[in-house]
Amino acid sequence: ETLGVSKIQSAMEGTIRESNAPRFRILMFPWLAHGHISPFIELSKRLSKSNFQVYLCSTEINLNFIKQSRKFDENSSHHSIELVQLDLPDLPELPPHYHTTKNLPPHLQSTLRRALYMAKTNFQNILNTLKPDLLVYDGFQPWASELAALNHIPSVLFLVVGAVNLSFVYHSLRCRVSGANETYPFPEIFYRDYEIKKILAKLQESKAKEGDALDVFKSIELSSDIVLVKSWRGIEGKYIDHLSLSCGKK
Repeated sequence: ETLGVSKIQSAMEGTIRESNAPRFRILMFPWLAHGHISPFIELSKRLSKSNFQVYLCSTEINLNFIKQSRKFDENSSHHSIELVQLDLPDLPELPPHYHTTKNLPPHLQSTLRRALYMAKTNFQNILNTLKPDLLVYDGFQPWASELAALNHIPSVLFLVVGAVNLSFVYHSLRCRVSGANETYPFPEIFYRDYEIKKILAKLQESKAKEGDALDVFKSIELSSDIVLVKSWRGIEGKYIDHLSLSCGKK
């Protein structure tokens, strides 16, 4: 089941403002990288100031960093955000201090992705316990949206990269999946021949690289009516519009 775009927009605009009204409960689930977690924290702060109850889910090492940083203050009275710990499975090659991309050796990137996927049951338990009204998830874990759907919880994708990149990559992937031969409408954005060869070589070397892109594609498809993008219309307006047209999401 999905929550209609008008209802999601009404909620995001903070229409639930009465102090005695039930709070709209949002579970935030960023990828395990600080470059992804930080934008999710900033979005969480803005939502919490409009009387939303926000839960931010990540691994213990990331939550400890959040608590110690200046980005977050659990005792602050001006926002209501609770940190929720997600436990990853014990893997010999991936001890707890590697349950984050910070200082993670490059050869363990795919292992971390696999470990997060293996934590699906733990994430399902979090959904069952919190029963959020909405899940906001990252592009590398489309399975989170699928788990939310099993619980009749709508989910919205939050992509923390710019709309130019998203618009171009999504257009390319959509043409690849559908077999269409459509020219990208903004010729100033393109791959040079040597870049295409390099990308194809990397895809052949590691299926994980291809999985990254296809996971984002799937995550966009699963998002309930809208997709959140870390962007600004004043700079990327036409690319935002093209992405919206390409994927059928607002």
